[in-house]
Amino acid sequence: MHFFIRLLLLVLVGLVAAVLVNTLRLPNHQLAAGPAAPAVAVVPDTALAHLAGALRIPTVSRTKYAETDTVPFDQLQAYLGRTFPLVHQRLQHQTVNHYGLLYEWPGTDPALKPLLLLAHQDVVPVLPGTETQWTRPPFAGQQAGGYLYGRGALDDKLNVLGQLEAVEYLLRTGFRPRRTVLLAFGHDEETMGRRGAGALAAVIQKRYPQLEMVLDEGGTIKTDGVAGIMQPVALVGISEKGYLSLVLTATGQGGHSSMPPPLTSVGRVAAAVARLEAEPFPARLDGGIGSTLAYLTPAVPFGQRLVFANQWLFGPLIIKKLAAAPATNAAIRTTTAPTIISGGAKDNVLPIEASATVNFRLLPGDSGAVVLRRVREIIADPLVQVRPLAAGQEASPVSRTDNAAFGTLHRTIKSVFPQALVAPYTVLGATDARTYAPLCPQATYRFSPLLMDQKAIDSMHGTNERLRAAAYSEVIRFYAALIRNVQ
Repeated sequence: MHFFIRLLLLVLVGLVAAVLVNTLRLPNHQLAAGPAAPAVAVVPDTALAHLAGALRIPTVSRTKYAETDTVPFDQLQAYLGRTFPLVHQRLQHQTVNHYGLLYEWPGTDPALKPLLLLAHQDVVPVLPGTETQWTRPPFAGQQAGGYLYGRGALDDKLNVLGQLEAVEYLLRTGFRPRRTVLLAFGHDEETMGRRGAGALAAVIQKRYPQLEMVLDEGGTIKTDGVAGIMQPVALVGISEKGYLSLVLTATGQGGHSSMPPPLTSVGRVAAAVARLEAEPFPARLDGGIGSTLAYLTPAVPFGQRLVFANQWLFGPLIIKKLAAAPATNAAIRTTTAPTIISGGAKDNVLPIEASATVNFRLLPGDSGAVVLRRVREIIADPLVQVRPLAAGQEASPVSRTDNAAFGTLHRTIKSVFPQALVAPYTVLGATDARTYAPLCPQATYRFSPLLMDQKAIDSMHGTNERLRAAAYSEVIRFYAALIRNVQ
């Protein structure tokens, strides 16, 4: 008996020692803040006025492309030509598939792989009936209380104009890049990007089969808490979740509602949806969140650091904590979201057919085929047909964080935002970057150089989308610094 107690104590002591050693030996991935990025000599009010002018052009993309008003896209192209004369005089530029914009700034050393900066011209519609809830009209480009209001102020004309301002400034100072710099602005990112990013990526791939780095929107500098850390955290997307929608369909006999069968087509579909929600996909830390925690661990209190540094032991505890909130739960699993259910046309008539659409966002490591197979296993009803609504998209490749490209991006962020911690993460939504990822699978990143709290993040597709006016100069400064640093 004493032997087993001693053995148990030895095991316990060994376990504690291993946990402490892992915690104390945990590498610090944060790079020291180097020299501050040089100031960019642009007139803040003028640059902000340029962005405001772009916000007044309602480049709204619609799910059905035939319903998209393309006139504003012509107007935006003309506006950019007038607003950034040096860019349009000295850079090679062209339209791709009518409205996609591609700018090429040839480098002095053609042997170097190009830097590709992405952004998109289109914006989401304003929800009908909410126009009066805006502090300033959504397409007026007006300022109030230190903010610039308008659809696209954050997503994503901010980055279109910010990149062009940076290049215009560098041209004005006589800067010549050693490495070719490409700017690609799609026009339908909000509706999957097939006409914009798809066509632009094909053109770029023919000219430049290899790229040094791709940078798109996607991450930001969150100011109000990540993993319990209250200092700003610059979240750099190194991958993004995949996308798959499945349609569940059941067929019944129909008839009068006064004589219903034990299970109608509506009930059968509803039961299938309920089973899917009751059995979520398994949670995993290896889909991106584990890397995020590893980068942030040195900044958290010792007790929390001990937990984060030993995911092999405390993984279930971490998962339980993250699963408690929708935003963090989405970071640890493939999510299941019923979005449409339909069937029937009259309150006293049993519909013959009923259907439901369920959207899945695929965590890296889960394929569309795996999701489809698991859905059928969970539903376990041969009378419910399951089919893809359309061709889905797999999760994008996971870019590296131990290469020169990420190091350059990391240092550039710190040079403009020295107070921020930098951490990789998996983007929950979709960006144009996923289309370009095959051109640069090891170094495709997603990041907007902007300090934002959760309220600002929520406004991006919602009411009162707005940019803190004082922050715009930092956006321009970041892009100018990145172009310099990648050389």
